[in-house]
Amino acid sequence: MCRQLGQAGVRVLVGARNPDRGAEAARLLNAEGGEAASVRMDVTDAAQVTAAAEDVARSYGRLDILVNNAGVLLPESRPSESGAELVRQVYETNVFGVVRVTQAMLPLLRKSAGGRIVNMSSSLASLQLHGDPSFELGDFLMLGYNSSKTALNALTVMWAKDLAEAGIKVNAADPGYCATAMTGYASPRFAAEGARTPVRLALLPDDGPSGGLFGDNGPIPW
Repeated sequence: MCRQLGQAGVRVLVGARNPDRGAEAARLLNAEGGEAASVRMDVTDAAQVTAAAEDVARSYGRLDILVNNAGVLLPESRPSESGAELVRQVYETNVFGVVRVTQAMLPLLRKSAGGRIVNMSSSLASLQLHGDPSFELGDFLMLGYNSSKTALNALTVMWAKDLAEAGIKVNAADPGYCATAMTGYASPRFAAEGARTPVRLALLPDDGPSGGLFGDNGPIPW
């Protein structure tokens, strides 16, 4: 996502828990001709999130695009066997982390001529698909992860309504099952392919949609 946004002329700020890895990612992006910097931020750490927002404010004065990409996928048993503590751990990053970061960055997004928020979701969040007997889940019937992304979709809809008058568009993106560290690189789908939809949502024109969940082929039902 950072690479594709950079190629579109966006100055990219890489949020990273590990400052060394964040700096290295920014260095690689800059070496490819982009313009990037790193910002230390663990979304579960309120102090770090506040400090990151203050850093962006001092350095740039505004924020045009926020991509809430941080997420965890923990080993889960069947929903009937999942404990509350595991679900709480998943929600801490996938839901509360998104709330924490978005609320901290909103004052900067309001200073943009057309702010955009993209929340990284999943088709596994869709209640309509879950209710379809033909929707095959296999090993992906996960109480914590799936419901956390459903909650994220709800946040997306409410922020979209609340921020419409400010000209801020809020959407959720399904990148698909990509070869990343989260999935153990077990998919033939490259991360660059999964990045296309969120990048498109991040660069929406003024007449673009808001308050939806989108994948490669368009809208995904809630």
